[in-house]
Amino acid sequence: MAEKLYKWLDARLKLTSLSHTLLDEPIPGGVSWIYVFGSATLFLFCLQATTGMFLALYYVPSPDTAYDTVQFIQHEVLFGWFVRGLHHWGASAVMVAIGLHLLQVYLFGAYKRPRELLWMVGVCLLLIMMGFGFTGYLLPWDQNAYWATQVGTNMVASVPLVGDVLVRVLRGGDTLGALTLSRFFAVHTLFLPALIVFGIAVHLFLLRRVGPAGPWSLEQARQRSEPFYPRQVYMDAMVMLGVFLLVATLAWTVEFPLADRADPADHTFTPVPEWYFLFFYQFLKYMSGPLEPLATWVLPGLFILGLLLWPLIDHNPERRPSSRPIALAAGGAFLLVVFALLGVSLWNLYTLPKTDPSVARGKAIFAQHQCVACHRIHGDGGMVGPDLSYVADRRPDRQWHIKHLRNPQSVSPGSIMPSFPLNEKDLNDLTSYLLNLKSESHKS
Repeated sequence: MAEKLYKWLDARLKLTSLSHTLLDEPIPGGVSWIYVFGSATLFLFCLQATTGMFLALYYVPSPDTAYDTVQFIQHEVLFGWFVRGLHHWGASAVMVAIGLHLLQVYLFGAYKRPRELLWMVGVCLLLIMMGFGFTGYLLPWDQNAYWATQVGTNMVASVPLVGDVLVRVLRGGDTLGALTLSRFFAVHTLFLPALIVFGIAVHLFLLRRVGPAGPWSLEQARQRSEPFYPRQVYMDAMVMLGVFLLVATLAWTVEFPLADRADPADHTFTPVPEWYFLFFYQFLKYMSGPLEPLATWVLPGLFILGLLLWPLIDHNPERRPSSRPIALAAGGAFLLVVFALLGVSLWNLYTLPKTDPSVARGKAIFAQHQCVACHRIHGDGGMVGPDLSYVADRRPDRQWHIKHLRNPQSVSPGSIMPSFPLNEKDLNDLTSYLLNLKSESHKS
């Protein structure tokens, strides 16, 4: 029955010739595990597209509902947390895979004639994936997403002549708001997928026309050849399975939490971009003031242009690494700078002492309401009320502080402290600050 069905379909769709085109392509020098990165990247893109479609079933791109719908996906939808985890960790995995793929092509000199266009399309695909990362980051509409996007769009404003126009196009206006979120959602789910599907199709078409490059040794490439099926297909399939299991394990075991809901009025929040933007984030710190345009568009623009045109810049016909010292030195220097900046940024983020954003906001509220006029903290302030230097040692109960701030008389009869008109968020932030006032022996 199956054989008859195949013959029926083959007579109409010519499946035999199609399978010959897709699976019997000869690989110069034979198959290798080093050639799996392209297939892994394609698999991870398909995973991102699939999980993204399921997330879009519940997501509503509006400032009033975006945060709540992500929370709903995370906590209410059956396996919603797992699908969101797959999408989050898959984004990191696809950046690693495409980076390794480009690195392998660069090391093997596979961008040289006649594969210049293949390299250029691959660089464009990398830029599109970076666009996915940037536009997708805003969608949860939490503090990190909002302020990281604010920083990213502000960078565009430094481009001369067209910067202001580009920022308005990105934001859909003068500030980040409903139109920005709707626009980013449309670009992330409609425009970029269409572009990348077209780009992948062109990339595969070019690969079929010029064929795989094979090893950098021409002698080894000429000695033997092996079809794509079955051994290379097996290697690609095993790597895809391994990548999926790794991403699924991370999604199952490591939760990707949300920050607080986006608050455009909270200028104390310091955003942290995704790890694959961290090296650039660190680079910007060193290029403030008059050097800022150099970091925001001049050097990135020159680097992208150089990367795109590298096959035309590198005139050395040799592919063997030992015959391309300048190309390898340039690539090694770039990787050294990127990983050094990434290492410094990660060190600053995860090893140096940091202040919780809620504590920082609470400290600002404490100063705003002139609480220091009555309360002393570490020697500064009035002495009308109790010394708050180590108030958390005496009162570690959050609910007690919230009740006290709402109505001091309810927990401290006879207190002369007035009530302050604070909303729930301000109450929690001020309480976080008070609970941070404790001695070293009580700090965990």
